[in-house]
Amino acid sequence: MFHVTAEALRDFVAALYRAAGVPDEGAALVADTLVQADLWGHSSHGVMRAPWYIARIRAGNMKPDIAPEVLVDAGAISVIDARDGVGQITTERAMLDAVRRAKAHGVGIVSVRHSNHHGALGYFTLLAAQQGCIGVLTTNTSPAMAPWGGRAKIIGNNPWSIAAPAGRHAPMMLDIANTVVARGKIFLARQKGIPIPENWAIDAEGRRTTDPIAALGGVILPMAEHKGYAVSVMMDVLSGVLSGSGIMDDVNGPYQAEKRSNCGHMVMALNIEAFGPSDRFEARMEEMVARIKAAPLAEGFDEVFYPGEIEARNDQKHRREGLPLPDQTKDDLVKVAGEYGVALPAGW
Repeated sequence: MFHVTAEALRDFVAALYRAAGVPDEGAALVADTLVQADLWGHSSHGVMRAPWYIARIRAGNMKPDIAPEVLVDAGAISVIDARDGVGQITTERAMLDAVRRAKAHGVGIVSVRHSNHHGALGYFTLLAAQQGCIGVLTTNTSPAMAPWGGRAKIIGNNPWSIAAPAGRHAPMMLDIANTVVARGKIFLARQKGIPIPENWAIDAEGRRTTDPIAALGGVILPMAEHKGYAVSVMMDVLSGVLSGSGIMDDVNGPYQAEKRSNCGHMVMALNIEAFGPSDRFEARMEEMVARIKAAPLAEGFDEVFYPGEIEARNDQKHRREGLPLPDQTKDDLVKVAGEYGVALPAGW
């Protein structure tokens, strides 16, 4: 395991994206989203993914410098075609536009087609929470699970996120996939060379496995059995069907550089002030946090956390102590740097 400061890692990853043709502002954004995921403790969506995204740019299936096309502009709603642009850049623009529309209409909804994977969804819903809104984001992904009762991998894990300001506390944030675990965590286990829990996935023959490589060739299991499958399908309705983007196995993953992503998103902001005084909302959120954390502890637990609290604490810790990177992730980044002639951070 290798340790690096968040600032050095962010600057380095941004330099890689600039070298790949992403303009300065967009390169800095993508780097910030990836490093933020690592700061939260979600390295499955962190800088491990940087080489995957850059490979997509090199293959021509993700356009480094292209503006989305607005197809519908109708008050509270908008539909945009990302035109295979960088997912993080597209999604930031969509969320900021949704917030702008929410400030004018109470709600803002932006439907996005033909986008790319955008990393941790919570990064973007927090943009809304920081501006007095509740942010909601859904996306569809490449196939990860079978429909309940089937064994063909045709349904994505189709994650979704909701974030809301919580008064004096860090924002409350949900960011989950609908499988038992995000596929990126299985990739991370492969990077670290460690086994996965046996309830995460089945292999290509339908047997439970602790081998991350066999899991990636098989099917990841849905959370809560049939419920996780049903939620995932409905997220595809919001993200793919509604937007006019790809659905189910029309969508390809960020690690499939040779294929167009074709994913879609649904981006929504709710202006809290339109529903009532924002100070009342924040006071009620503080009350909710207090009541959650005052719950009696179950055996084996030292504290109750509200959604997003662990990520906020991890962020503070990693900013103080530095970020741990698996050696394989470091090697992958060094390889890309060598291909583009990007200088390595001091100490690498």
